[in-house]
Amino acid sequence: MLPMSMVRDDLLRLTPSGLFCELGGFFVDPWGPVAKAVITHAHADHARRGSAEYLTTHSGKPVLQTRMGPNATIQSIAFGEQITLGEVRVSLHPAGHILGSAQVRIEHRGEVWVVSGDYKVAPDHLVEPFELVPCNTFITESTFGLPIYRWRPQAELYAEINAWWRENQSQGKTSLIHGYSLGKAQRILAGLDRTIGPIYCHASVAVCNRDYAAGGVVLEGWRMLSEAPPRCDWSRAIIVTPPQAHGGDTPHRYGETSSGFCSGWMTTRGIRRRESIDRGFPLSDHADWPELTSTILATGAERVYVTHGSTATLVRWLTERGLDARPLRTQYGDEGTADDAVAVEPGAGAN
Repeated sequence: MLPMSMVRDDLLRLTPSGLFCELGGFFVDPWGPVAKAVITHAHADHARRGSAEYLTTHSGKPVLQTRMGPNATIQSIAFGEQITLGEVRVSLHPAGHILGSAQVRIEHRGEVWVVSGDYKVAPDHLVEPFELVPCNTFITESTFGLPIYRWRPQAELYAEINAWWRENQSQGKTSLIHGYSLGKAQRILAGLDRTIGPIYCHASVAVCNRDYAAGGVVLEGWRMLSEAPPRCDWSRAIIVTPPQAHGGDTPHRYGETSSGFCSGWMTTRGIRRRESIDRGFPLSDHADWPELTSTILATGAERVYVTHGSTATLVRWLTERGLDARPLRTQYGDEGTADDAVAVEPGAGAN
């Protein structure tokens, strides 16, 4: 990995608290409390509590406020709006990852850096479409930076999830579908066929659903688990829950169950076996290998820093094509560690 001392640019440098723009006086997705944090999105590995001020997008603010706490000072701006911080111009551009997720564009005297955060190029109607931002230096994620990761069309995956639900019904099994509370759970809900049966959500998913509504995306046709009737026929239902609920005692209350998991990691059968999942659906909120490689080349960046994920493979691929590409050590996670929601009642917040 690239040591801290080798990231030497007027726009960003790596510090013990994260990526710091000295000319602007701010950090991008710091992993410790700082004076001013520019946040790409509200997943726990990119948004940490304790900073004095936060900057994010208008649609990303509700969930960030929930996760940072009611007393957190959060400024929000529109996508594409330029503001001056210190000596630099900063703007936020759609990353397509979750609602309100952004790439951070930083410009100083004609030099442009872009920090991608997490991003997804394939469109879905719940989030703002990814925007390609030309730059001189691009800091990109590489969560699924291996050629084996190539996503299938979203409509195909939704059809498989609904067919699995119907099959479980025919066998008298309750369907438990696991997805990270922020972002993934909302995509699952958007694709469920409401004519099949009732849809229930874990409390932490409900919190994020309501934050999505506050950000402009309303998901209908679901109820909280606590709103189920006393003698609910769970075998007709599907329950959207976070991964933390898998394997605990709670599923026993629903009778015989079948578990599904939505994640890009479900591409490999070994992961499904290890997690004791009945069905895996490779529905991901990150770019796959073709999207990563094509996006990086399309930015026109001469220099690329690759972080969190399969950095070595992607760096090698970029270097072979003549780019100045290097791995960059950060504390960002992957799709398996992005969500730290816990069981809370709506309104109580989710960390």
